[in-house]
Amino acid sequence: MAVLVALVCLCSCARQAPPPDTTQGPPVEQEIAGEHAGAGQYTLAVIPKGTTHEFWKSVHAGAVKAARELGCEIIWKGPLKEDDRDEQIKIVEDMTSRGVSGIVLAPLDDTALRMPVKAATEKGVPVVIIDSGLQSEDYVSFVATDNRNGGKIAGERMAELLGGKGKVAMLRYAEGSASTTEREAGFLEAIEAAEGIEVVSSNQYGGATTESAYKAAENMLAPLKGSDGTLSLDGIFCPNESTTFGMLRALQDARFAGTVKFIGFDSSEKLVQAMRDGELDALVLQDPLNMGYLGVKTMVEHLQGRSVEKRISTGETLVTPQNMDEPDMQALLMPDFKRWLGE
Repeated sequence: MAVLVALVCLCSCARQAPPPDTTQGPPVEQEIAGEHAGAGQYTLAVIPKGTTHEFWKSVHAGAVKAARELGCEIIWKGPLKEDDRDEQIKIVEDMTSRGVSGIVLAPLDDTALRMPVKAATEKGVPVVIIDSGLQSEDYVSFVATDNRNGGKIAGERMAELLGGKGKVAMLRYAEGSASTTEREAGFLEAIEAAEGIEVVSSNQYGGATTESAYKAAENMLAPLKGSDGTLSLDGIFCPNESTTFGMLRALQDARFAGTVKFIGFDSSEKLVQAMRDGELDALVLQDPLNMGYLGVKTMVEHLQGRSVEKRISTGETLVTPQNMDEPDMQALLMPDFKRWLGE
């Protein structure tokens, strides 16, 4: 059974909080008073794809920030790994049966989560989708990056770096992940438009962990190594944090880091350092803190009877070695999630 993390941030709004969760062992809980007291409470379940990557820590921080400002209670709970569909389904079903006021969900599979979301909606528990899409319309709003555009930005930058010609490879993330599938499609569309660039590998998946991504990256690079020890490849794209870091490790271990144009997606301290060291040429960044914030804010507005947009974009930004020290870029590269999570 996956290790689960539950962080409860207490503040005020309109429905009585559900009883404590005891189905998965004692959760880690922290109570944080909201800034706006009122009668009663809204209790929102915020369910990420996973709980280990820094991206999700930033989403968590944004949710906590919104809860404090708006005065509501959030229950943060998700599977440890981003490939544990059964565990995420179980969490959605559990939160539905507990009668939370609403669910803010990042579905790790765009089809497997359809029925749990439909069931929640039918039982009067509205759902806001964040980060990754769902093949359904049974939700209040979809708050996320324009992932196809993010991939397109990466592809256009790659074409620019290569002067419109060369060989590129792409390490995919995971089947069923709508967000990364869109990024991959956007990247390939931009590369195809360049005409002079050949895609030599785009059918391998890194999986949910940096370790699985590392192994997949090694397998991808192996047949591209020449007898003279060089790499017959000019550019590489990876669509999320784990695949980017797994590929970085593989390039470093094979001593190819810095010899091939490399663009990733999302950020971490190690990826930022790699860009400073000339081993990464660009990162396409989301705004995960804002995503978590707007996910909670949108749900509260819906519960208050206010109209909300069906699709809300949180933006996407290209960060390069040339602009990475600008204040706006630093805020995206190194979001201050520790301030909100007390780490």
